[in-house]
Amino acid sequence: MTFAELSMALPEIVLACAAMLLLMLGVYKSGNTTPMVSGLAVASLVVVFLMVISGGYPAGTGFNDLFVVDDFSSFMKLIILIAAAVGILMTTRFIQREGMNRFEIPVLMLLATLGMMIMVSANDLMTLYIGLELQSLALYVIAAIRRETLKSTEAGLKYFVLGALSSGMLLYGSSLVYGFTGATNFDAIARAIVAATSGETTASIGLVLGLVFVVAAVAFKISAVPFHMWTPDVYEGAPTPVTAFFASAPKVAAMALFIRLLAEPFGDLVNEWQQIIVFVSIASMALGSLGAIMQKNIKRMMAYSSIGHVGYALVGVAAGSAAGIQAVAVYLTIYIFMNMGVFACILSMRQQGEMMENIEDLKGLSKTSPAMALALVLFMFSMAGVPPLAGFFGKYMVFAAAIDANLYGLAVIGVLTSVIAAFYYLRIIKIMYFDEPVAAMDANGGEIKAVMVVSSAFVLFYWLFATPIINGASQAAAALFAAG
Repeated sequence: MTFAELSMALPEIVLACAAMLLLMLGVYKSGNTTPMVSGLAVASLVVVFLMVISGGYPAGTGFNDLFVVDDFSSFMKLIILIAAAVGILMTTRFIQREGMNRFEIPVLMLLATLGMMIMVSANDLMTLYIGLELQSLALYVIAAIRRETLKSTEAGLKYFVLGALSSGMLLYGSSLVYGFTGATNFDAIARAIVAATSGETTASIGLVLGLVFVVAAVAFKISAVPFHMWTPDVYEGAPTPVTAFFASAPKVAAMALFIRLLAEPFGDLVNEWQQIIVFVSIASMALGSLGAIMQKNIKRMMAYSSIGHVGYALVGVAAGSAAGIQAVAVYLTIYIFMNMGVFACILSMRQQGEMMENIEDLKGLSKTSPAMALALVLFMFSMAGVPPLAGFFGKYMVFAAAIDANLYGLAVIGVLTSVIAAFYYLRIIKIMYFDEPVAAMDANGGEIKAVMVVSSAFVLFYWLFATPIINGASQAAAALFAAG
């Protein structure tokens, strides 16, 4: 191990040290340390963000080719760090107000973020598994952190059981891939696949079976159909800011891992995995759009909405091109801001100190909280893909990539499911603006207002500063395909 290799993983090392120091601070310092630990956790994420964006460390592969740093990993890490920082920021006041003064929550979020960054830079099935499990184990605990609440305990248990199943599938798939290629390194797997399929029309059944198991395991992490079963219950049962964290950073990390897996080691099996991705994408878009219509709890509705958005992102993955990966990277960036904005509004749904989660509780919000209602309108229209809001540009790019790849049917189904999904987004707008008010919402905290304002501005004025995001996504996709 050289100094250059350690420098490559400097952001991860800093984040790991910060998490350990904050854990010790929470253990040994007397009194309520939760606000201090949360503030320092956000500060450490900001420092790591600046390190990643400055690029002051070497790129390439290190640690015996287990770890890779390139434009793709850097772009995805930036999105993850933004989502994690906002997630911890929104959690701080909530856990104080709800009597959940446990400093472990921001520490666990930091450790989960560390796992996500390792996942994004994984260049080996072993590194992939370590990053995935570090993220997952931290998230299992956060989901069930309210032990006195039945829903939270149930959410944590379901997430753990199904997560353990997906981990088993990942290990079994990895063992099959290793058995048929003799390697766990992504580059070595790619070379073995090229050698095995040269002159052959199809890959071996065992290798394809291993690919299917690996894809299924990662599909669970992004809550794609048919591996979505845990999502509505966990979203509803977990504390609201924890749900916001679940719905953003881990989704980006798992999707980035998915993309790297398919583009690099299994890039030459595109004909095999493209069929799977097309099916999963269509199923996710359809179920996400139809399942949300009947929901009365807004967190469950957002769970089905997230399943649908995963389906739209997979449209770009299915294209199997640099343009498709660029579109997915842009889509995920936009989705993070839309999602965080919506959950900031959900966190603001408090009446007389009690959290409200039913969609009906938003009745007449335009009369009692016009600013919050306006922000929610922007987020709902953006998620529906209404121009000129940011969500429209994200969907346009993934559908255009699918058309360029001759996946016309997939693009058409995506547009049709977007129209269906618009129904439940418009229903919320109708309830806020045309129904009589039930009761006024309590005043918001400063950090919640800040998240709402920043997210609203991003969604509304995205077209003004879209160029650097699109260019960054283009460089990320180019780096991935150059490596693959």
